[in-house]
Amino acid sequence: MVVVVVLAGLLGVGGCGGGPATPAASRPAPAVDDATSGIDALFLAMMVAHTEQTLEIVGVGLDRVADARVRTLIAAIRATETDELATMRRWLREAGPSAEAAVARHDHSGHSDAAAGLARLRGARAADVDRVLLDVLTRHQRTAAALAHAQVTAGTSERVRDLATRIDRSRTAEVALMADLSPA
Repeated sequence: MVVVVVLAGLLGVGGCGGGPATPAASRPAPAVDDATSGIDALFLAMMVAHTEQTLEIVGVGLDRVADARVRTLIAAIRATETDELATMRRWLREAGPSAEAAVARHDHSGHSDAAAGLARLRGARAADVDRVLLDVLTRHQRTAAALAHAQVTAGTSERVRDLATRIDRSRTAEVALMADLSPA
């Protein structure tokens, strides 16, 4: 949740993305090249790190889960997020030096509890792996949805906001599916 608070704060700070966010209704149409602003680059950089963590979590999970339904869900998450990761990395490269500078101004370490979740998952007894994975991944995906939701409001790049909308929807749906799969 710290990531959400940090991003929400950064989205309203002029030094992090070209000024305060304008409401979606009054936002000007994107430029023809749909330039990536500092806030867009920050979101992409944070989501790249978050997605890398997600892929690590599901990688450990795929090696350990017992429930075939959970295995199917996390395999789908891996496929989706591997594709999104490639897209986000490409957009950051395309954004050029100004995007890299915006990203470099911010320390992204400590924005997630993924390391603690991975430790819990790796240390879980075989009988507890599915439950622990669902708990760790649910928390992680809620954070991704919240970050994406904030970007939809504050972003300037149409394609980055579109990606953020899809991330918000997919992570929210995943959280709901994981709630259905969680042991009672």
